Amino acid sequence: MQPLSSVQYQFPLQSLNTFGIAAHAHAYLRVTNTEQLIGVYADAHWRALPRLVLGGGSNVLLTGDFSGLVLHLALEGKQVVGGNETHHFVRAAAGENWHAFVQWTLAQGLGGLENLSLIPGTVGASPIQNIGAYGLEIKDVLHCVTVFDPRDGITRTMNAAACGFAYRDSVFKREAGRDLVILDVTFALPRSWQPNLRYAELAQAVAEQGYAVPTAQQVADTVIAIRRRKLPDPAVIGNAGSFFKNPVVSRAQCAALLERFPALVHHAQPDGSEKLAAGWLIDQCGWKGRNLGAAGVYPKQALVLVNNGGATGAEVVALAQAIQADVMAKYGVALEAEPVFV
Repeated sequence: MQPLSSVQYQFPLQSLNTFGIAAHAHAYLRVTNTEQLIGVYADAHWRALPRLVLGGGSNVLLTGDFSGLVLHLALEGKQVVGGNETHHFVRAAAGENWHAFVQWTLAQGLGGLENLSLIPGTVGASPIQNIGAYGLEIKDVLHCVTVFDPRDGITRTMNAAACGFAYRDSVFKREAGRDLVILDVTFALPRSWQPNLRYAELAQAVAEQGYAVPTAQQVADTVIAIRRRKLPDPAVIGNAGSFFKNPVVSRAQCAALLERFPALVHHAQPDGSEKLAAGWLIDQCGWKGRNLGAAGVYPKQALVLVNNGGATGAEVVALAQAIQADVMAKYGVALEAEPVFV
């Protein structure tokens, strides 16, 4: 089989990652239909090269040029596809912009995704990371995903249980599902919608707006206002959102830390463990607003690492490692990065 004619070579990736890291791909293909995927994986030439599936580039850190083929998923389309007695089912293609899709569901009069407003990235990437914010995670609203399996060339459907969701994790980040390419995602949105105000900061902000019983759009608008106040716009300052996961420790370890650090921010989990606030740990180690080369920690939110202009992937990695070392030295807690290093 001849190489696909639409493949481009030495393709610049700076505009395709929200960190704004300058890097090039040996080969690049903008994927607008599944036939292109089938063609790539049926071709021995392309199968022999490393492959990187890229959506919105909001959860990736490019540490250098990519020597293989970048498959940029640009599949489009969204629709209400039915439902059952309790839920509406809404499907979106993997290449749809996540925030635009959330806003579209609200325009259809469908609540359920509003707490995840303004999260950068694409619909297809949302289950991989099990994205979450303000008391909601993808696992809470996902019905099923359609995936292309390059191992046998078959397209299949996976339900939520098969996705193996955990905190900022899924089967798609593990060996068993790492090669699966998500084509579209179907969400189950409640017919009897109620605002999800379990997250204290959101509940307080909604109350301050004077909403006795907020609409889904009002909750979304409140979330958007909070995020814009706290987080940098990737179009202005390169970043990948929260760079570290909030570490989960045992109750005993948390108790020991509280004896030494009474102000420690922690949240009890259903399984008896305790989730610590990574941003607080980083801030207490003095990193908020500090720079290392052209990479830095955002002055308004210590959980966000930023590209102040011209930062390399290596500089961001060095900054992340310095932060991890300081948090470990002071608290004995390991911080795990959220973005995928490539």
